[in-house]
Amino acid sequence: MELLDIYDRNRVPTGKTLPRGSTLGKNEYHLVVHVCIFNSQNEMLIQLRQPWKKSWPDLWDLSVGGCVLAGETSQDAAHRETLEELGLDIDFSEERPYFTINFANGFDDYYLIERDLPLEALTIQTEEVKAVKWASKEEVLQLAQEGKFINYWFLEHLFEIRKHWGAYIIA
Repeated sequence: MELLDIYDRNRVPTGKTLPRGSTLGKNEYHLVVHVCIFNSQNEMLIQLRQPWKKSWPDLWDLSVGGCVLAGETSQDAAHRETLEELGLDIDFSEERPYFTINFANGFDDYYLIERDLPLEALTIQTEEVKAVKWASKEEVLQLAQEGKFINYWFLEHLFEIRKHWGAYIIA
């Protein structure tokens, strides 16, 4: 059974843990991480979720994602999830989330990193990941338009913001 640390609305740990999938109480939140891996050709590594996944089955998704387990930092979870889902041992100790988005039950930390990796170097976790591929911005947006990619509201801007910190002009 996986346990999650519970945070308050200010992202301060409460000292409480709950089993993953538990109903959270009022003002209780948990932490999730996403890792977006880009290559030097401005392509993002995307994964196809298995059809038996509870959420977003059989849809394309960002490179990596998952819950932060009890006792882990955001960076620990990004490392663990990347290792589990793709077989990549990436050091996140010097990384910060590029941005965080609040959602109803918690906080989503997004890491945007650049690595040139051949697909053959990956060992995908077949329990969760059906396939992986490099995709251009146009291909990702086309998949989203066709209902085949999880439709993150910021997806259109993800490829550009990775090159900027702070404010930037959306054209």
